Amino acid sequence: MPIALLALALGAFGIGTTEFVIMGLLPNVADQFQVSIPTAGYLVSSYAVGVFLGAPLMTVLGTRVPRKRMLMLLMGLFVIGNVLSAAAPVFAVMLAGRVVASLAHGAFFGIGAVVATGLVAPEKQARALATVFTGLTVANVLGVPLGTLLGQHLGWRVTFFVVAGLGVVALLGIARLVPETEHTQGMRLRHQLAVFRNVQVLLAMAMTVLGFGGVFAAITYITPMMTSVTGYSDSALTWLLVLFGLGMVGGNLVGGKFADRSVMRMLYVSLGALALVLALFTVTAHDKVAAAVTIVLIGALGFATVPPLQKRVLDQASGAPTLASAVNIGAFNLGNALAAWLAGLVISAGHGYASASWVGAALAGSALLLAVLSGGLEKQAGTGTSVGRVVAAGPPAAQGTPEPGAEACAGALPNR
Repeated sequence: MPIALLALALGAFGIGTTEFVIMGLLPNVADQFQVSIPTAGYLVSSYAVGVFLGAPLMTVLGTRVPRKRMLMLLMGLFVIGNVLSAAAPVFAVMLAGRVVASLAHGAFFGIGAVVATGLVAPEKQARALATVFTGLTVANVLGVPLGTLLGQHLGWRVTFFVVAGLGVVALLGIARLVPETEHTQGMRLRHQLAVFRNVQVLLAMAMTVLGFGGVFAAITYITPMMTSVTGYSDSALTWLLVLFGLGMVGGNLVGGKFADRSVMRMLYVSLGALALVLALFTVTAHDKVAAAVTIVLIGALGFATVPPLQKRVLDQASGAPTLASAVNIGAFNLGNALAAWLAGLVISAGHGYASASWVGAALAGSALLLAVLSGGLEKQAGTGTSVGRVVAAGPPAAQGTPEPGAEACAGALPNR
């Protein structure tokens, strides 16, 4: 794999760390600014909303900017946001810093995905995506625990300054390692938006929302579930989350490898297995060993869906992949928020913390049904192809000229 992918993975590591480390530092931040924990929780929700809205916004604004330069600008925005959070004199300023940092998130992964697939041969594109997303998974294993530990001992401001430093290193790495790509005039916005008239693109994004949302339905409430249902102590939660992170790393790499062989087959297997494991979690949550094993499997199967889901969007939006790729990153966050909300409703109705896993299983199962529908429609339309066939991004009249660099991923449909 090209070394340039490591620079993108480092940026992903910094982004993943800043997204999730705040959860472990909420009490410290709340004490600092003398606000309640629920109020401090806006630092989490505002980031998610910023990712969802910022992904298409920043991608559209950067349409006429060369991708390498846009990645550097996004990392610069990420650094500014984290420095603003670290130096915030009042809570409102920190909230603003979180939003600024979040605006870089979706577009970075979206543009980075297109750049990554353009750096490798068609048969290695899903693995290239997995390499970039490995930075995000490793952040949950190393970045978040270390960042939390650092914040608890030296102050939460130090954590955000360190994350900003990671952003600077990633920016320099991109400047040094990512090659320049030929840049021509970007597509008009209406031509980019035309990809969202493609049913297959919409189905792929719906799979993203529901499939990965299934993971967060259970994981959002993992702490009360493990302590009140399974019987773990509070101190054991750190190690359980590390196990979850290790599962994410392994699943991400395996998902990338097998998605290069067949995107749709990988989606069928990973989504089906994820739905089954989440359903079993309602039973295994009552045993410490079984619960720990299940947590690893949920992390592995959940992130095994990420490379094929992102690759599916890139394939189906081949005429303008950058915007679609970025919006799909926002779809992951939308799924997280939707799943946490639905699971919260079920728990509030008195069904217990373990019931969150039933919500997750239902969401993952729904994503599997959409995958089967998508595959069926593709076969019916006669577009089930082997490597090298391009799937149209929209109606012929709406496609326009392919987005600069789109050919890098347009000619790389996997075997189905």
